[in-house]
Amino acid sequence: MLGPSGSGKTTCLMMLAGFETPTHGKVILGGNELNNVPPHKRGIGMVFQNYALFPHMTVAENLAFPLEVRGMSKADTEAKVRRALDMVELGDFGHRRPAQLSGGQQQRVALARALVFEPDLVLMDEPLGALDKNLREQMQYEIKHIHENLGMTVVYVTHDQSEALTMSDRIAVFNDGVIQQLAPPADLYERPENAFVAQFIGENNRLVGEVKSIDGDTCMVDVGGNVIRSFSVNHDGVGSRSTLSLRPERVTLNPADGVFPNVFDAKVLELIYLGDHIRCRVAVCGNDEFIVKVPNAHGQISIKRGDDVRVGWQAEDCRALDA
Repeated sequence: MLGPSGSGKTTCLMMLAGFETPTHGKVILGGNELNNVPPHKRGIGMVFQNYALFPHMTVAENLAFPLEVRGMSKADTEAKVRRALDMVELGDFGHRRPAQLSGGQQQRVALARALVFEPDLVLMDEPLGALDKNLREQMQYEIKHIHENLGMTVVYVTHDQSEALTMSDRIAVFNDGVIQQLAPPADLYERPENAFVAQFIGENNRLVGEVKSIDGDTCMVDVGGNVIRSFSVNHDGVGSRSTLSLRPERVTLNPADGVFPNVFDAKVLELIYLGDHIRCRVAVCGNDEFIVKVPNAHGQISIKRGDDVRVGWQAEDCRALDA
């Protein structure tokens, strides 16, 4: 579940957990309705951003707690705790208290505690938000691998687009309490259904204009006197305003003649060196914030600030969306 702060992600997660009561609709897990089932009987594991570990208990005792409240025998509890600790590579840390662990280790304990009783569903609310960049990326892959190995369902809340794209099979994009689009990561990035999703997922060029004509699944859009051929997705027809969405990596600088249906004159305003590519900001079609990602294939780039250039792109890479 991905979206800006206040869009309803955590509220939705709390309804799944049973800490909030839905005003409409049903929560169904494995064919069973959970609306009137209290949180502790739903069989759902939870991992929070602040870890929520018991500071007075050892790591092993923290993991044993959800098993003990379920009435599991001591031998079974010890075996499951060992297995869960090994799963997160903390087999030798069972005797330590949370305060003796690093942030990343505490997060692994919280993850192990959510998994130890083998729930049908694990809910995660921004669990990696407090970690530094490298550890965060490492934990993303660890959670993904644990998920693949155990085969359980994980519902994961984040406002970090790259985290969502890295970890998810499906993403629900929230805005103002409404799911804007529910789709696999590649679909959200390549085929956004509205302007909000296009803007929220990844970097995106926006060109606002008026739909002049429609021919099948393509349309012509007038942007400041420049007519752009675009893929027709989600607008109100001829005469309506439309936002064109175009990814920076789909734009070609100084293309060969006849390759693209959309080719326009532009001026280079800024060049930023980013190692594997150069981020080139140009003025085109009345937009001074138009970004082109130029691959740094040979370690050099021949353009400079102030140059007059041409930019081109395919019609299918440019999506005509709501205004």
